[in-house]
Parts: sequence; C-alpha cells; structure tokens
Amino acid sequence: MIKPSLSYSKLILLLAIYFGLVLNIPLYKELYYLTRNQAVIHWGFLVSIPIFVISALNLLFQLFAWPKITKPFFALLLLLSSIISYASFQYRTIFDSEMLRNLMQTYSGEAFAYISMSSIVWIIAFGVFPTLVLFMTHIKPVNNLWVFIQHKLLSMGASALLVIIISGFFYQDYVSLGRNHSEVRRLIIPTHFVYSANKYIKQTYFSPPMVYREIGTDAKQTDKALARAKEKPSLVILVVGETARVQNYQFNGYHKATNPFTSQQDVIFYPNVSSCGTATAISVPCMFSALNRDNYSHDIANNQDNVLDVLKRANIDILWKDNDGGDKGVARHVTYREIKPNVNNLNCNGSSCFDIALLDNLDKEIDNMQGNRLVVLHLIGSHGPTYYQRYPKSHEIFTPVCARADIEKCTREEITNTYDNTIAYTDYVISQLINQLKAKDSSYNTALLYLSDHGESLGEHGLYLHGMPYQLAPRYQTEIPMMLWLSQSFSMENNLDPNCLEEQAKLYHYSHDNLFHSLLGLFSVRSEVYNKRQDIFAQCQNRLPIDYNKLQQSDSL
Repeated sequence: MIKPSLSYSKLILLLAIYFGLVLNIPLYKELYYLTRNQAVIHWGFLVSIPIFVISALNLLFQLFAWPKITKPFFALLLLLSSIISYASFQYRTIFDSEMLRNLMQTYSGEAFAYISMSSIVWIIAFGVFPTLVLFMTHIKPVNNLWVFIQHKLLSMGASALLVIIISGFFYQDYVSLGRNHSEVRRLIIPTHFVYSANKYIKQTYFSPPMVYREIGTDAKQTDKALARAKEKPSLVILVVGETARVQNYQFNGYHKATNPFTSQQDVIFYPNVSSCGTATAISVPCMFSALNRDNYSHDIANNQDNVLDVLKRANIDILWKDNDGGDKGVARHVTYREIKPNVNNLNCNGSSCFDIALLDNLDKEIDNMQGNRLVVLHLIGSHGPTYYQRYPKSHEIFTPVCARADIEKCTREEITNTYDNTIAYTDYVISQLINQLKAKDSSYNTALLYLSDHGESLGEHGLYLHGMPYQLAPRYQTEIPMMLWLSQSFSMENNLDPNCLEEQAKLYHYSHDNLFHSLLGLFSVRSEVYNKRQDIFAQCQNRLPIDYNKLQQSDSL
C-alpha cells in the first residue's frame, strides 16, 4: 500500500481546510439560524467566512507544525475537536472555561449518559478516521531547516494577507456580527476550545495558592433558638434540585399537571428566581457561598467558608446526602453521605439511582443528629440527556417519551413529555419528604426549602441541555423553581407569617444570592456576614407591617 506523501505546509493547509469546512459545521449551522429570516442576505460576506476561518487556522496551525510533534499534536486535536463538533452541532454547546470546569467534575455515570450511537458514529467518522489517515500520511523529511522555515513563513504570510483582505473588505459585517452575536466566535473549532482550556488549566493548576479565609467567626444562634433546640429542635430539609426550569411547573401556569403531589401540600411557590450559573459546577458552590452572581469567583468560593461552615460554627448539625455525583466541594466540612448506585438497592440500576433512594434510612439519620439540624439533599432531578432514566416506569405520566440519549433524534413532544415526567417525579419525592416531616411534628419544628441549581433547554431555537455562557443563555437555563413548606409549629416558633411569605413570593424576584442569608435567618444565626436585606424570610418575621415599595427597591436582585 502506497502512503500519500506531503510536505508539512501542504499537510497543514489540508488540516486547516478540514477543520474549517468539516469540523466547523456547527459554526455554519449557527450562521444559517441567524440569516435564514433576513430579507437581504449578504452572500459575499457569508462566502468569505469559511475562507477567513481556513486562512486563520492555517496561520495558527503552522506555529505547531514541526518535525516529530505534528502527528501526535494534530491527532489529539482532531479527536477532541470531533467531540466538541458533535456537542456543538447537536446541542449548540459552547465550550468555555466554565463548561470545561463542569465537564471535569462530571462523574462517570453522568458522562456515559451522553454516549449514543450517533455520537459514536460522528466521532469515528470525523475524528478517528481522519486521525488514522493522518498517521498513514508520509510527511516529506526536512532536509534543509532554512528552506522549511521559508515555506512555513510563506504559507503564514499568504494566510495573514487573506485574513487582512477579507477583514478590510467586509469590516462592517464582521464587526456587526461580533458585536451582535458574540456566540459565533465561540463556536469556531478548535480556537475557542483551546483558549478556554488554556484559561481553565491556568486558573486551576497554575494560579498562586490562596490563603483559606474563615468568615462568620462570630456566628451564633440566638438564646431563644438554643433553648428551643433542647425542647423541640428545628429540622430544615434543603432540597437542591437538578436541571429544573420554572417554565414547566404547574404552579407557574404550565398547562400540564407537573406538580400533582405538592399541589396537595400547603407549599409556597416562588415563580421568579434566577440561578447563579447554567451548570452545577458553578451554581452549587455559588448558591452556598457569601458571594453573589456578579462577583462570584470559583477560586474565592473554594478558599473561604460557605453558609454550611458558618451554620456549623453556630452549632447547627448538618448532613449532606448526595445523589448527583458530588457536592462540588460545598460539604467538605460537614457530614457527607453519597448514594452508591452499584449497591443492591431497588431504586438503583448500577449507574444511577432514583431520587427516592435519598429517603432510605433518612429518619434514623435525622434522629442521630443533635440540636437544631439541617439536612441537604442533592437530587439528580431532571438531569439529561437521559431524562427517561430519572424516574421509575410507574411514574411515566406523560407519553410518548424519548427513551434514548441522543434526544435530538426525538420529537419535541417526546422530549418535553420525558422532561415533564422528571419534574413530576421530583414533585413526588418532595411531597414524600413533606409527609416525613409531618410525621415528625411532635418532635421537631420542621420546614422544607426546594430550589433548582439551573434550568434546561429542550430544543428551543435549536438549543438542548444547559451550560451556555450566562450572558448568552436563554431564560430556560437561568429561571428556576423554588418552593417552601413550613409546619405550623415552625412558623409559630420563628414568628413567620406564611401569608406574608406567599405575598412576597408572588411580587418579588429572588436568586441564588439569597440562599446564604436566608439559611442563616431561618436558623436564627446572627453574624457580621448576615445581611437581613438578602434574607427572604426577614420581612415576614414578627408579622410586622411591610412597606412593599421599599422592599422592592432593596431586595429585588
């Protein structure tokens, strides 16, 4: 068999053409979405884009084309780019540094959920096969280093000239596209991914170590709360949901009965709540931190106390129980238990568990705690793309469903039905928790707070799943449900007016920023880090008259 023989410059040009035309199909798909409804289409500008991309990639690729490293470097780039190309094409995923952080914290069971026949075929066709061709290609040896460099510079110069000519001729078009649709440049493969990977690696592994900072060192419960802990302790269950969006909630006016269980409970629903991020790796650490979305930094949050640490310092006993692959570092200083899907359990299948498994042994775990206590339950909730694996068959209310990982192959009705089943099943789990709390009413003052970490796209505008950069994300990924249930004894002991809370829930906008201070307030913990204006319960304590105009100015986020 005769192997093709190419010079370095020709090989790199072919690679640039392949990347520019084939692996960047998601880019051209996005451009199609942006231009399909335009009355006037500037064809000259559109035709210039692949030429611009190929020229720019050839210019950049030449920098890495050197003897001995060319094949392994571009082989790795081809394989990674084929994966990125698939995700970007099918789900319109943008791989920025925060998405990479989320991917790096993905557990194996979650990762396998993304594997489908279409993804395997795509990666083999566009990644593995071209890589094999690359290794089979014979590259002409470099006999004269100076001539080799001259050819490299000539190729780079020609590419740079093309980039300059195209940029100059279509300057206004490129500026307008970049200003109005910044997501387009983030779809270019592999430049944005490489840039984001470099940023993530620098932040994660090469940033100067930060000194850990304790906050709320003065935190303590009020005397009344401490006295109550000896007689009838407070028991709060905080349920952290996964991938639930408010648009599919019956409480929010959705046309399907997705809240058939909690609608029978006396819950307060919060329809106007925003997440801190669009992925678990951002939202979960952010919501428990003292930082807010505008100034959130993963490094800072990871190197200072969160609200669980402050509550623990105030002698609140805390248990974190997880069914979603980990706590993202939030529960490192409190009691932590994880549901093991490979343990013999009727609610587990070896790779994941239904959320009802979190209730196993929960009564005993609560009774073994001391004083006022907080239980955090981290759900797998509505995590996709395998929505159909998040609930047992007996809870398949809405049909037909999408029983596959490559959800883009299903109809919108099937995807939505399957997702709605996950919302209804989460509703069932929450209702069961409320029933357990009701059964403990003689021993504890009980409350439950539920909120999701982020939302989800279900195919609107060609977008699926979540993880879009926040400034580009549709509201489906950032608008989340939150609900509150209070026992009568909890309301009375804490002087909370449920009618006031319900009125506030309808009128005002809240976010993950409120959780830190609201948990401190719920447990009557006083500290210099506590901000009463950020506590969603504070204005409804002691049944004080409420100035809603003033509240809207100070509390709206």
